[in-house]
Amino acid sequence: MEHMVTVYLYGKPYEVPSELTIMRAMEYAGYQLTRGCGCRNGFCGACATIYRIEGDRKLRTGLACQTKVEEGMYVATLPFFPLVKQVYDIETIRPTEQIMRQLYPEIYACVGCNACTRACPQELNVMQYIAYAQRGEYDKCAEASFDCVMCGICSSRCPAGISHPQVAMLARRLNGRYLAPACAHLEDRVKEIEEGRLAEELAALMGRSVDDLKELYNNRDIEQ
Repeated sequence: MEHMVTVYLYGKPYEVPSELTIMRAMEYAGYQLTRGCGCRNGFCGACATIYRIEGDRKLRTGLACQTKVEEGMYVATLPFFPLVKQVYDIETIRPTEQIMRQLYPEIYACVGCNACTRACPQELNVMQYIAYAQRGEYDKCAEASFDCVMCGICSSRCPAGISHPQVAMLARRLNGRYLAPACAHLEDRVKEIEEGRLAEELAALMGRSVDDLKELYNNRDIEQ
């Protein structure tokens, strides 16, 4: 017999195996997930979740596909968090400090509470990359936020109402368009895709396992 724990899903108690993630526990309990489940591997940020442990007042956050159940866990999901997404043309804006002030002025109201960093399921230093954005250091902001999955948990905990993922996305776009050195092999690849010359290779990649894709990514040739 597997070790079982009691969790509360939307207020109802269920006995589930302790080794399950929140997402798997919901399915074990009979829920059919049709939204908010995404890739199931921690990459898409769709399964943002908030929970408490019985006897502890602290509100915890995580991704349901990564976070394991605990005894006395009370679970609710965040199917959508209203991030502020400004509209801009990357070809007309420039990587100046003024463009961040224009599009996302709320970042300058940061109170330094670090709630965003503590909430991040990717363990990113969110407050630090917002500081880079404040100073117009978009290359550093892009690097520090590279593993962001846009789940919005950081913003849900922010008293200043900062849309951290969108700020980071703007920084990465500015860095890629104007600051980072040109990447010749990437330009060649994009051209090949547009011309339909990689259909077979893309089909083969779609058939690879997640572990194989991780191995390919981690051992890829990186242009200097």
